[in-house]
Amino acid sequence: MVDGRIDTPNGRPSSAAEHEFGLALEIWEGYATDPTIRHKGSSGGVLSALSAYCLKHEGMASVLHTAADPDIPWMNRTVVSTLPEEIAARTGSRYAPSSPCEGLQQIEASDRPCVFIGKPCDVAALRSLRQQKPSLDSKIGLVLTFFCAGTPSTQGTLDLIASLDIPASSVDSVHYRGEGWPGNFRVSYGEGCEKTLTYEESWGRLTGHRPLRCNLCADGLGRLADISCGDAWDRFDAGSDPGRSIVLVRTEHGRQILQRAAAAGYLRLELANSGAVLAAQPQLLQRRRELFGRFLMMRLANVPTPTFRGFSLLRSWIREPFSVQARTVLGTARRIVTRRWWKRNSLRFCE
Repeated sequence: MVDGRIDTPNGRPSSAAEHEFGLALEIWEGYATDPTIRHKGSSGGVLSALSAYCLKHEGMASVLHTAADPDIPWMNRTVVSTLPEEIAARTGSRYAPSSPCEGLQQIEASDRPCVFIGKPCDVAALRSLRQQKPSLDSKIGLVLTFFCAGTPSTQGTLDLIASLDIPASSVDSVHYRGEGWPGNFRVSYGEGCEKTLTYEESWGRLTGHRPLRCNLCADGLGRLADISCGDAWDRFDAGSDPGRSIVLVRTEHGRQILQRAAAAGYLRLELANSGAVLAAQPQLLQRRRELFGRFLMMRLANVPTPTFRGFSLLRSWIREPFSVQARTVLGTARRIVTRRWWKRNSLRFCE
């Protein structure tokens, strides 16, 4: 079960839009002022810049996050960064399985608060654990997350590498995005050789490798973090912008740190509104609107489903046109039959 309720003065969203993407104290569009971080980051480098600021000016001991595995380049590794230079070297999206919560013992053992960066589901797990372990809760200095459309399996990356006719044994590095907005999928191999796919080509293929559980997620925009951010696709114009993000400030603590980071010159921010969020992330929000219909059909067929509290799924569902509702229910019914989901021993939420 995932509980999406956030403690606020009135305890509920203040607008119809916030029922879609969760409570937000402030909404911004922005990017890192460091041109290198902005260029290497996938959509403006906001999380990297915030992390570097926290290490330098907020007294944080470290940042627990995900980076490429140096030994197996198409996989990820949970890392602890203690220097801004390490953050800069590890910036960029990683569209492969990751498990940053495995490093939480290092935060708990720290002598000072630390920054945690993870997927929205990682943040939900952290929130639950913080409620059980005061010793961990006291060491969490800031929780950051990014908009997430799902995590493709390792096989997805291997298939992309194979499509470029590159032997996996010769791969030196894999970059999914970055070096521009959104940047290309890039594989370095051999003696300085590199092959690429466009972001549209690579992500289009990787989506077929997302596990079922990702397609049933109600929290693609990370409502349980202090700050969540992701591509400001409403402002995207190929080649004319080095990258920018929508920034959703979820907590007062996050708001104060964001303001101080901007004042210190780490971020450049422009005030935005809920319409910008709706325009920037239409696909993520549409998937969420259809979830109630998917769950309804799955439960009628006795297929196990995750439980979400505080996400207003029914309210979003009933606002959809009947054609969308019918398509969602019938499409789910077809998948239940063709993929034999009613047989529980054949249902796999993860790969």
